[in-house]
Amino acid sequence: MEDQRQDSGGTDDHSSEAATPPMGVPQPSWAAYGMPMRGVQDGRDVKLHTRFWEAEQVAAARGSLHWGFLAFFIGFGGFYLLSLLISVLMAGQLRGFDPADPPKLGPLLLLAFVPNLLLGLGPAVVSWMRGRGPVSDFGFKPTMRDVRVGVLCGLAALVPAWIIGLILVRNSGDGGPEGPIAGLPVFSEGQTIWLAIFVLFIAVGAPITEELLVRGALWGALEHYRVPRYAILVLTTMMFAFIHQEPDRMPLLFAAGLLLGTARMITGRIGASIVAHAVYNLLPATVLFFAAG
Repeated sequence: MEDQRQDSGGTDDHSSEAATPPMGVPQPSWAAYGMPMRGVQDGRDVKLHTRFWEAEQVAAARGSLHWGFLAFFIGFGGFYLLSLLISVLMAGQLRGFDPADPPKLGPLLLLAFVPNLLLGLGPAVVSWMRGRGPVSDFGFKPTMRDVRVGVLCGLAALVPAWIIGLILVRNSGDGGPEGPIAGLPVFSEGQTIWLAIFVLFIAVGAPITEELLVRGALWGALEHYRVPRYAILVLTTMMFAFIHQEPDRMPLLFAAGLLLGTARMITGRIGASIVAHAVYNLLPATVLFFAAG
């Protein structure tokens, strides 16, 4: 009898570590836990759809992103302030130029890239200093799973963007928003190399920097503070649309952003949303290259 009690006590001690937590205690289904979950089935959230279980495991394995808001504000603040400074400086430089001999646009386009780089550089630097690095903290390096999910979500994002674009054009008296290439300068002969660099940044650079900021730092911070996953999806999508600073395209950007964020929500990694974003940007980037070239 005594042996049985000892065996039973040992079993109880072991099961108390891995068993489901007490009934009535709300358990996070999306939060970044301090340590990996001991078992996939133990304590599983029955309300969590199967496709989100992958992302929960990823969140459980990464470290705390309590510094996510700091990384977000550093990235976005640097972007905004530098954009404002460049606008002021360029307004002074271009005032009174000779229309018969306009300045070359290539170098100016490279200058316009700099603020956007800060969107991703801020979160990356803070991650290296306060966390484990972008690969571990954000899932920066895409896996084959990320590529598959990202391609599907990126292609799906083109559908609502195209539909909303048509609606806005039809209901607008001045032709409506013309998409990502609206308002861009016309390139003259001999500037093909600058155009190629500009298009490459749209297709590759912008997805990396914007995803590091919005669905890396901001998403991770909201996740750390136990915000529900669908609320995170909506909030980060709103910020994604806002940072483009294009009021006419806000509905289009929001609709497409929901699909890009879905890739992040399914996998738990920004590698998937980077791929989705790149796929979504590839079409307008290609149109720009051939139309402006």
